[in-house]
Amino acid sequence: MNKFDLAGRRVWVAGHRGMAGSAIAGRLERENCELIEASRSELDLLRQADVEAWMKARKIDVVFLAAATVGGIQANLTRPAEFLYENLVIETNIIHGARTTGVKKLLFLGSSCIYPRMADQPIREHELMTGALEPTNEWYAIAKIAGIKLCQSYRRQYGCDFVSVMPTNLYGPGDRYDAENGHVVAALIMKIHAAMIANSQTVELWGSGRPRREFLFTEDLADACVFVMKNYSDEMFVNVGTGHDITILELAQSIAKIVGWKGTFTLNPSKPDGTPRKVLDVSRLRALGWSASTDFETGIKSAYQWYVANRA
Repeated sequence: MNKFDLAGRRVWVAGHRGMAGSAIAGRLERENCELIEASRSELDLLRQADVEAWMKARKIDVVFLAAATVGGIQANLTRPAEFLYENLVIETNIIHGARTTGVKKLLFLGSSCIYPRMADQPIREHELMTGALEPTNEWYAIAKIAGIKLCQSYRRQYGCDFVSVMPTNLYGPGDRYDAENGHVVAALIMKIHAAMIANSQTVELWGSGRPRREFLFTEDLADACVFVMKNYSDEMFVNVGTGHDITILELAQSIAKIVGWKGTFTLNPSKPDGTPRKVLDVSRLRALGWSASTDFETGIKSAYQWYVANRA
């Protein structure tokens, strides 16, 4: 397969202010391409005509579609219409606009929540749509599945070079730090840091603490996305992760050690656990020549340092 060269291309990272998008934009600075940005005040991604007109006027060559409405279990449970509608509209507008304005290549970021709740572990790409989704995030998952199918259908019908990657749970600098609505790593960093500052001896964890999750540092995700953009062109999407998982309780204990908090965790079994286990089979991406390089402790230290410097 011929390598897709990013040098000299006009590249738009949709969602460049988010955790994943900002990491991708940072990684692209090494690719000798021209980064094109659009702030929320400049471009409303929910308006299709505006999106197409903006892309055409700026002669976009390449798109990394990282824009999304995101959040943790609580956000998904309380804002289902918002998660379904906004994600469907954003990805539809950008993917369709990429075809009508002649974009050379597009990469869509999905999510590992697309897979069935009880999928075989580690989860291979062909597990998609083989069973029921996890109820606590099905609205987001359905929107992301639609994005995958849009890319596949535009490739089939119009010959568009659109590819998709499915990242596992992400963490790192730029995450949304919200104890109620954020992702689990960011929420735990926030809660444990607050407990240390307040000299509190306990922190509550939702659920049983037993669910197993895989976590990927955002800089590794960004490097994988650039690698896939340059080296992969096929209808089948590609899992992006580490292939390793830990329990939520082990995650909390690891963060506590890095923060320097020596209290104890209390479990709240009245809160939902979500999927019992979720770890991706990343053999397809490894066979292409890419593997994650950031060890978990280094990644968590980086995320915590960013939080202390920018949010705490």
